[in-house]
Amino acid sequence: MTRHYNFCAGPAALPQAVLERAQRELLDYQGHGLSIMEMSHRSDEFVAIAEKAEADLRELLQLPDNYRVLFLQGGASLQFAMLPMNLLGNGGSANFIHTGIWGKKAIAEARHLGFDYYVAASSEANGQTAVPRPSALKLSDQAAYLHYTANETIGGLEFDYTPEAVRPDGVEVPLVCDMSSSILAAPLDVSKFGIIYAGAQKNIGPAGLTLVIVRDDLLDQACKAIPSLFDYKAMAEGGSMVNTPPTYAWYLAGLVFQWLKADIGGLDAMGAINARKAAKLYAAIDTSGLYSNPIVAANRSRMNVPFVLADSRLDADFLSEANVAGLLNLKGHRSVGGMRASLYNAVPEDAVDTLIAFMADFEQRRG
Repeated sequence: MTRHYNFCAGPAALPQAVLERAQRELLDYQGHGLSIMEMSHRSDEFVAIAEKAEADLRELLQLPDNYRVLFLQGGASLQFAMLPMNLLGNGGSANFIHTGIWGKKAIAEARHLGFDYYVAASSEANGQTAVPRPSALKLSDQAAYLHYTANETIGGLEFDYTPEAVRPDGVEVPLVCDMSSSILAAPLDVSKFGIIYAGAQKNIGPAGLTLVIVRDDLLDQACKAIPSLFDYKAMAEGGSMVNTPPTYAWYLAGLVFQWLKADIGGLDAMGAINARKAAKLYAAIDTSGLYSNPIVAANRSRMNVPFVLADSRLDADFLSEANVAGLLNLKGHRSVGGMRASLYNAVPEDAVDTLIAFMADFEQRRG
């Protein structure tokens, strides 16, 4: 069997070593005579899997003791609703930095639910080609927290700094970050954040699992009418097992964490690999006469590289030939068009080198 190079933005590539181990353990997990998919989530065997996954994640992120890790369902998009429900129980306003589609969706959900909200900064004026500079950030007087998306998967726009969430009166409020497409891609100082959340299907594991990292002091801020399965405190106290969790996705995430530790060497090593992959591809784009990327250099995403061809009539041929060459899922998001190469952790450097060679050959023949 030949595995092709998968540049999908999500569900994304998984490490081959992880898939091979999961394949070996699929029918009979470590001699227990059944698959993990068939186990009780409260069995000793699965509890051990869950506890190791959390321990490995804590080690990778050097997670402080005053943070809880929740393994939830519903995707990162459900967090757009769960966040204001869990953080605005004492009133105040949800503040946002708007840099693209996912930030826009988070704002829309807070508005839909009737919560007070405020856009503290936006990149709309520059066509979402650069993130707002720190000096442009102005929180509202009643800000209860500040939300932003570290890396906009669709537009390929990444923050080059961590925002400071300080109200006009000098009060610091929790910083909340959607890291769905950037978590585990490089070292991270979790202590700067009140809550970090991420859909799994990019750098963590398969779709169906959502990771939420929440600081202890934020577990008592929920609205009284919140559904019990949406309550961070209830989920934390129940070990993310108030109801049946996505057990197989949790297991696979644990294998990814082990892969990052044992095979890659941790997040410092992963960050260096990712920086190198992105730098190569952007250099190929910038020195080309056919391809271009609109994002300001400081805010170019290391995970999602969008690019367009100078002649859009070549798009279909580019994608068709790329598929034949084993370079899959390069079509850009339907809202922006063009191409997009997602370079998540499991995308090997060889894949980027092969893509660059294909792009050069296509330009020579068709450009």
